[in-house]
Amino acid sequence: MNKLTMLAAAGSLLALGGTAFAQTPVQATTELNVRAGPGSQYPVVGVLAAGQDTTIKGCLANGKWCSVDEGWVYADYLSGDFGGGKVVLSQRPANSTVAVIEKPADTGSAGAIVGGTTGAVGGAIIGGPVGALIGGVGGAALGGTVGEVAEPPAQVRTYVTQNRLEPVHLEGEVVVGAKVPDTVQIREIPDYKYRYVNVNGQEVLVEPGSRQIVYVMR
Repeated sequence: MNKLTMLAAAGSLLALGGTAFAQTPVQATTELNVRAGPGSQYPVVGVLAAGQDTTIKGCLANGKWCSVDEGWVYADYLSGDFGGGKVVLSQRPANSTVAVIEKPADTGSAGAIVGGTTGAVGGAIIGGPVGALIGGVGGAALGGTVGEVAEPPAQVRTYVTQNRLEPVHLEGEVVVGAKVPDTVQIREIPDYKYRYVNVNGQEVLVEPGSRQIVYVMR
């Protein structure tokens, strides 16, 4: 099976004038996975709650994965104060003082979702609560979780647990409000209006009409 190709990180830590953004808090705009490394193929080691503050250490060059106190997170779902206004981290001004950092040495978890399988490459997650994950973030309002449903019934969790699917690898991060591409098959759950699929090692519930993720099972 194909492995998700990681973004190549280039460059070394830059010495930047002014106040270092690494000392500036950023905020999660939705419930956000924290991963062991800079990529969706790394295992989830924690979760930032929507609105939770953390501290940015730096981001990979030419990529959207950034290092924070807790681990690695996807820049489309963090916001910070740049020049007096809140901006999504991946849309920060060119003159912002975000440190560019190198990709850490591979610790052995790269290329495989925790659980030992690499699944199939299925494209990219589309959309999300703060904008598009492919082609940049545009026209997005900061904050708020889009389309999230309440805790699913116990029988739904049981069914999904007992009928686990092979993970599909998609670029981007798994968040409520993002959309699963049409190329990815989503499976029915008996007597339930939502469907499910395993994206980047996590089962998610999907509204079949819009293909929007409405719940991430943790």
